[in-house]
Amino acid sequence: MDINNIFFDLADRFNRYCADWYQFQYEQNTVYREWVDLIHPQQLAEKIPHLIPALPITFFKERKVISGVFEPEKVFESSGTTGIVTSRHLVKSLDLYERSFMAGFTHFYGDIQDWCILALLPAYLERANSSLVYMADSLIRASGHPDSGFYLYNYGELSQTIQRLENAGQKTILLGVTFALLDFSEAFPQQLKHTIVMETGGMKGRGKELTREDLHATLCKRLGVKKIHAEYGMTELLSQAYSFGNGRYQCPPWMKVYVRSEDDPLAVSVKGSGIIQVVDLANRFSCSFIATQDVGTVYEDGTFEILGRLDNSDLRGCSLLIV
Repeated sequence: MDINNIFFDLADRFNRYCADWYQFQYEQNTVYREWVDLIHPQQLAEKIPHLIPALPITFFKERKVISGVFEPEKVFESSGTTGIVTSRHLVKSLDLYERSFMAGFTHFYGDIQDWCILALLPAYLERANSSLVYMADSLIRASGHPDSGFYLYNYGELSQTIQRLENAGQKTILLGVTFALLDFSEAFPQQLKHTIVMETGGMKGRGKELTREDLHATLCKRLGVKKIHAEYGMTELLSQAYSFGNGRYQCPPWMKVYVRSEDDPLAVSVKGSGIIQVVDLANRFSCSFIATQDVGTVYEDGTFEILGRLDNSDLRGCSLLIV
């Protein structure tokens, strides 16, 4: 089975790929097999995606979560406050990751070469092995636009670039970590017409924590946009969901989100409120079935909303926003 085909051939065959991926990972992933045998001693007869056991995301901190035997091409690490053990995602193929996030971007936003990408990710640029920085860098290079690039704390230069792009009518995405977007918009308020503002979450203890509604309302007022887009991703996944406003995320065809009860890891539904579980078929060589520590709601149309995090779960850079 050609792994590259999953990004373009899953609309009607998601269930079959899930069954195949589950069997492969059960056989080739020691950590996942131990977990499945612990919570579901008898092998699944019918491999319905939302009923396939999901591996708690904390195992990426404690164990080597890989399917098969290989030397990783890249190890991505999650952000975290000092003293917190971070997650490690051992990636067999960077080409696979690039195909996933590029196909996801194209699915939702069209040809990358139509866009200028401005990445305001200071907290992530200041540490190594960030999957978000790797993705942003790849999008910047793929856009081919001379003004695409990273910005640290040089807000004045960023504002000048945005104004030049606005005057030219250039479609632009300003991808930013939450605290940096707030700082930038406070220092340089403006009225944007051709720029999408996309937040990745992440206050990292910098300033007062805001609800999502307050955050988006503040950014909309300062930057003159009607809606704030958002990206939902994490170190342990190779795919991303996107929100086009109001905090409702959509998944690409090879990624789906379900919800489970906090008290029972086997009580999983295709809609409702509870703990978010993700199936990411791009995670062929780690684990495709992940139980996150995010609390949220999954709607009947498959979109989902993140409401917060479990009590006592570790704080991470991409999800420190209280929503």
